[in-house]
Amino acid sequence: MTAPAIAALLDPFTPFAVPFMARPLLLLLALAVAAGTVGVLVHLRRLEFSADGLTHAVFPGLAIGAVLGGATGLLPGAIGAALVAAVVLALIARRGQPRDTAVAIVLTSFFSLGVVLVSATEGIAGSLSDFFFGRLLTITWGDLWIALVLIAVGVALVAATARAQLFAAFDAAGARRAGLPVLGLEMVGTVAVALVVVAASASVGTLLALAVVIVPAAAARAVTRSLRAVIVVAILFGAVTGWLGLWLVVQLAELGLDAAPGATVALTMIAGYLLALAAGAVRGPARRPASLAVARTR
Repeated sequence: MTAPAIAALLDPFTPFAVPFMARPLLLLLALAVAAGTVGVLVHLRRLEFSADGLTHAVFPGLAIGAVLGGATGLLPGAIGAALVAAVVLALIARRGQPRDTAVAIVLTSFFSLGVVLVSATEGIAGSLSDFFFGRLLTITWGDLWIALVLIAVGVALVAATARAQLFAAFDAAGARRAGLPVLGLEMVGTVAVALVVVAASASVGTLLALAVVIVPAAAARAVTRSLRAVIVVAILFGAVTGWLGLWLVVQLAELGLDAAPGATVALTMIAGYLLALAAGAVRGPARRPASLAVARTR
């Protein structure tokens, strides 16, 4: 291979000159925005386990969608199941059950229902595998636009309730005394997470969607002290690691290695998170609690 060819191969912009690479790149950039908004809310309100539960709760929706509409029914089925699971989760938690218990109940019941539906139906395993493990490089423009709409709605829900969500995140009792609809805020936040999880499932798959939602915000919190900085850094982190993950997929393909694109992007994010942790450790602990930094932004 000549020197110009090697330089072109290693150029991080070269892979995205290929038309079909534009769709996954646009989706990952949109998910980066979601990570800086919905993902930050998940991190501040400690809803990581809830998000994990939602990624499993979409299973029966996938099964029903596959039975009724084949591959084209997967996304509508996942959206329906995620929204139902989000509402049920908030209602169970509101009835006095610990949130972790509510998540475990929703996760177990929805996932078990999905297993029963799949075991009772023939010929849908192939349709479900794409949604479980992702199809980042083969998503269609139709899939992309649906995912972008889901992300936009999720981000809009969080943006519209941002101040109240932050208040409830750091002082739920005070939010109730102030007359804020805490249950409604929980439902809005959980629905926003569910929408982004479903959108991420179209790219990295349901098994890795959690990484796209949570890792950028966690990495940003490791190196920054204020809420505004966390949002900006999380978006930049998601965009850069998503870009690098796609670039790495192309480089591995040139070497004859057919790496799973979604998993490669997720691992790239994890590697970036480890670097952020190391950078945060070198920088030292924050001088003031994160809650005070948030309070200054109100």
